Amino acid sequence: MSAMTYYQHKPSLHRQIMRAKIGERALELFMVLICFVTLYPIWYTVVVSLNESADTMLGGIYWWPRKFTLDSYKAVFMDKNIVKAFNITIWRTLIATIGSVFFTSMVAYAFSKRYLMGHKVYMMLGTITMFFGGGLIPYFILIKSIGLYDTFWVYVIPGLFNFWNALIFISFFREIPAALEESAHIDGANDFTIFLKIIIPVSTPVLATIALFVGVWNWNDYFMGVIFVNNPDLQPIQTFLYRVIASATASRAVVAMPVGISGGQVNSQSVQLATMVVTTAPIIVIYPFLQKYFVKGIMIGSIKG
Repeated sequence: MSAMTYYQHKPSLHRQIMRAKIGERALELFMVLICFVTLYPIWYTVVVSLNESADTMLGGIYWWPRKFTLDSYKAVFMDKNIVKAFNITIWRTLIATIGSVFFTSMVAYAFSKRYLMGHKVYMMLGTITMFFGGGLIPYFILIKSIGLYDTFWVYVIPGLFNFWNALIFISFFREIPAALEESAHIDGANDFTIFLKIIIPVSTPVLATIALFVGVWNWNDYFMGVIFVNNPDLQPIQTFLYRVIASATASRAVVAMPVGISGGQVNSQSVQLATMVVTTAPIIVIYPFLQKYFVKGIMIGSIKG
């Protein structure tokens, strides 16, 4: 290329670089806007929950509490109904997550063996359930007929197996070297021993990923408590929040304020917001610790090695 040709092309190249930089800045600005739109409602909820209710009614609170108080959170943790709902949610999340991860992974380990009798039939039946269901009314009749209606175990047993999660497990298990299992078989180990002592320890990424999926769903679910539970002592915190917010008498759905907390400092709305913050906080705290496993587990099957 001659010097004349180079200088003829140089302005065009410069314009392309400038356009690329402008595009990058526009994309960055757009992402900042998306982050703001996503995070500001959470921040506003926290700010309002930390402000006195009477002062909040005056308006003008956007970024920081004007009259800081923790009375809304004191009211949350001193309300026996809310504390009871939290206990139900915690136990439901722990038991349902552990049970679902263990049961689904165990079934998926069997499905990962192509020599399993009826393997194709099982996979076909499982795939059908991902796209077709019987509907809410038949499901309600089934839950009631097997004795799970209005019991704690309605939160646990129906969710023990999930075929979509099983597919993720199957993809991971098929990438585990067969030599590990063959050597264990030579040493006399049976399939269940191999699953517990070899497969589970090397499957940390996929276990953490599925546990995060199942745990977040169980923690945030309110629908099961609304449809299948009538006993107020068995409702999880999300169902409690739903009924408080949806009720026309929300102010009477929260017990009397603790001693030393006036109605001007706390009302039904501030307690609702504080409960929402306390409900969301555990997931936000746990997620960073599981993120590295989540990223690795969600990429299962995309690359080898």
